[in-house]
Amino acid sequence: MKPTLITHARLIDPEAGSVAPGALLIRDGRIAEVFDTPAPDGIEAEVIDARNAYLAPGIVDIGVKVGEPGERHKESYKSAGLAAAAGGVTTIVTRPDTSPAIDTPEVLSFIRDRAEDDAPVNVLPMAALTKGREGREMTEIGFLLDAGAVAFTDCDRVVQDTRVLSRAMSYARSLGALIMAHPQEPGLSKGGAATSGKFASLRGLPSVSPMAERMGLDRDLALVEMTGVRYHADQITTSRALPALERAKANGFDVTAGTSIHHLTLNELDVSDYRTFFKVKPPLRSEDDRQAILEAVRTGLIDIIGSFHTPQDEESKRLPFEEAASGAVGLETMLPVLLRLYHSGEVELPTLFRALSLNPARRLGLDCGRLSRGAPADLVLFDADKPFILDRFKLRSKSGNTPFDGARLQGKVLATFVAGLPVFRSA
Repeated sequence: MKPTLITHARLIDPEAGSVAPGALLIRDGRIAEVFDTPAPDGIEAEVIDARNAYLAPGIVDIGVKVGEPGERHKESYKSAGLAAAAGGVTTIVTRPDTSPAIDTPEVLSFIRDRAEDDAPVNVLPMAALTKGREGREMTEIGFLLDAGAVAFTDCDRVVQDTRVLSRAMSYARSLGALIMAHPQEPGLSKGGAATSGKFASLRGLPSVSPMAERMGLDRDLALVEMTGVRYHADQITTSRALPALERAKANGFDVTAGTSIHHLTLNELDVSDYRTFFKVKPPLRSEDDRQAILEAVRTGLIDIIGSFHTPQDEESKRLPFEEAASGAVGLETMLPVLLRLYHSGEVELPTLFRALSLNPARRLGLDCGRLSRGAPADLVLFDADKPFILDRFKLRSKSGNTPFDGARLQGKVLATFVAGLPVFRSA
C-alpha cells in the first residue's frame, strides 16, 4: 500500500494536550512520522491536503448497541459500521444486551465473524457477566476472554445478588478481566422515566432519585475494594456519585468511569414536551448535575465519553413517554454534538479527545487513540466550524431516534481512516 501524507492539518494530540499545525505520514497502516512543521519535500506518498482541518485519533466508543443477533431491523453491523465511520468512530466496543445475550463463546464468535465481514471499522465485543444477563450464574469468563471478549457487563440489568456479583468480580480479578457496571440501585430506579424533582412532578412523570446512582456505585466500589477487580462505571450522570468515585481513585483502586454525550449536552428540561427521543437511561439530569459532570470530564475524574448508541425503532418510541423504550443513537452525532461544548468555550479539543480516544484505548489495552509514531493510523479529519442542520432521516443508522433531529450543529467529519485506509470521505 502506498504511503499517505496528510498535510496542512491541525493536529490534536490528547497525550500532549496540544493542538498544533503539522503533517502526518501513514505507512503500512501505522503512523510512520509526525511533523510539527510542513512535511519535508521528496516524500513519495499520496498527499491529502487537510486545508487547515483538525486531525485527531479516531474515536473509541465503549457501549455501542448493535441489534445482532435478534434485533437486526434496528441495527446491523453494516449499518452501525457505516454510521461509526461517518462519525469519526474507528473502534466500536459493543454491548452484549442482544437476543440471545452474548454469553457463550459460540455467540461471541458469530458476532466477531459478522462484524469482520460487514463493518468497515474495528469492532470489539463485550460479553455478558451472567448467563442470560439474569444475575444468577456467572458466565464462563475465561473461555469468553479466549474468544475475544474485551470486558464483561450485564448492561442496564443490574446484578442484584451481591454474592453472585462478588464471586464474578473475584473470578474476573484472577483473570485480569475488566468489569463494566451500570451503577444504579435497581429497586429505586425501576420504572423511572425522569429524574425526581419539581420538574418531573409538574410533568407527572414517574421519576427516580439521583441517589439510586450513588447507592449503586457505593455498593460496586465496596466490592471492588474487597475483590481488587478492574472496574469501569459505564455512566456517571449525577454530582452525588462523584465523591465516591474520587475516593476510590485516591485509594488506588483500578477504577475508571464514563458518561454519555446526552448527559453532557442535555438536561431534564429537554423532555418538557414529552419527546420520547429524549428518554435515555439513566434519565436526563438537572443543569447543576450536567455542569458537575462536565467539570469532572475536564479534570479527568470521569475518564471516558461514549455515545451509548441505542437504536430503537419507531414503534418503540411512538408511545407515551413513560412507556417508550429508552435510548438514542449517537455514533454519527457524537462528535458534532460534543463540539457544541468546544464552541461555547466549556472544554478544549485535547480534553475531548482524551476522553473520546486516548482513555478508552488505554482502558482496553489498545495501542490506538494517539498521534504517535508507531500507533495504528486510526484517524478522523474534521472541520470543527462547518454548520449544518441535523436530519435524522439522513443518518446511516437503521434507526433515527436522536434527540438532536433538527438541531443546528457545527462540525463535520471530512474523512475517517482505519489502519490508514479511508473508510469514509465526505461528499
